[in-house]
Amino acid sequence: MTGLSYTNWDSMSDHALAEHIGVFIRHHRMEQNKTQDTLAKEAGISRSTLSLLERGETVTLATFIQVLRVLDQLHVMEIFNVSQTMSPLALAKMEQNKRKRASGKSEGKRYKVEL
Repeated sequence: MTGLSYTNWDSMSDHALAEHIGVFIRHHRMEQNKTQDTLAKEAGISRSTLSLLERGETVTLATFIQVLRVLDQLHVMEIFNVSQTMSPLALAKMEQNKRKRASGKSEGKRYKVEL
């Protein structure tokens, strides 16, 4: 699971996506040398629920998050960050209000320097 491969997520069925998630969970569980019983107990779920998750069957979102937390994989949630974007109209208005030229006049107080 290097993340380097290209997957056409749009063409995958819901079941195929769920199976992909299950493979991810199983991979990280095995990598940490945890049994299903151990991981289920740490996540506060039954072993059969974890088995369902790993097989790509329907489980709750809360269950999925609990398992990610125990596996220290919550960083995958980064993909759900929402960033503020500026509309093209607002950006154009902001650009319109920017200074286009320097006036050459010094703003503020002027001091006379005597030599």
